[in-house]
Amino acid sequence: MGTVYITQEDAFIGKVDERLTVKADKKNLLDVPLIKIDGVVALGRATVSPAVVVELLERHIPLSFLTVNGRYLGRLEPEMTKNIFVRKAQWQAAGESEKSVHLVRGFVRGKLKNYRNTLLECQRKYSPQDLEKPIAQLKQVIASVEKTSSINSLRGLEGAGSATYFGCFNRLIRVPEFSFEVRRRRPPTDPVNSLLSLGYSLLRHDVQSAVNIVGFDPYLGFLHFERYGRPSLALDLMEEFRPLVVDAVVLTAINLQKVSPKDFTAEPLSGAVSLTKEGLHNFLRLYEQKKQSKFKHPVMGKLCTYQEAFEIQGRLMAKYLMGEVDKYPPLILK
Repeated sequence: MGTVYITQEDAFIGKVDERLTVKADKKNLLDVPLIKIDGVVALGRATVSPAVVVELLERHIPLSFLTVNGRYLGRLEPEMTKNIFVRKAQWQAAGESEKSVHLVRGFVRGKLKNYRNTLLECQRKYSPQDLEKPIAQLKQVIASVEKTSSINSLRGLEGAGSATYFGCFNRLIRVPEFSFEVRRRRPPTDPVNSLLSLGYSLLRHDVQSAVNIVGFDPYLGFLHFERYGRPSLALDLMEEFRPLVVDAVVLTAINLQKVSPKDFTAEPLSGAVSLTKEGLHNFLRLYEQKKQSKFKHPVMGKLCTYQEAFEIQGRLMAKYLMGEVDKYPPLILK
């Protein structure tokens, strides 16, 4: 099954024998064997029984809490893995070290190349002439990444590349009922930003789980600044997956009309836009399908799912930091 998503407000998450159960309004909503679960995500208010807390911790199954519109709140985290050697190598590389710069360059290069490949794919499918300029601009930024050895400068290039990509994101949307002007996060005030924010929160849950499995300290990153309570390393590793997983799911949901404008509601005071229950179920189904879809990993040379790729990339990063390989290869797919 993979990840269990609980979307019912005021749900009770319980346990019967070796099974996870979810109930609300005296109705049974879910009953699934714990052995089939890799993670649990609760969107909205939910009550978790003490027995479930203990079971999830013992089975190393993470439980994340999000608001109904996808804002990340926190997570129940199993014990950190015992691989102290990975964390030691991570801490030794912290700062402006050669290894740190190499990793940041890889994260930024991977993200921007996947951005450019997304635009190229759209150009091949629909032949819009107005994508030529941003594709060329991204190519220039990527070339600059290869020559840059300052982390702050690399952060600036990442920001410039992201601005170019989102500056033409509306051209990737083929349904006139949806439009995108600019990236808005806190809160998302339109349907497209709502889908992006929700997708990135789900991706954070999955990538942070992979980082923990490998043995890293998720709060010490290289690209993202350290901030109290922020899993900077998970956000680092997320970068190359944003266009591959979340943006792809958002564009599929919109362009294939898996969601429609009626699937969104807006809060009257904040203007925050979120999915209705039916729209949320459709989007979560698409996201889970994307995670379980297979592709040939360009480094490993074998078929894997995106869910597996999160951990593969984490292990490649660990091998680089521990000196077992000469470089970190970001995941770049055409």
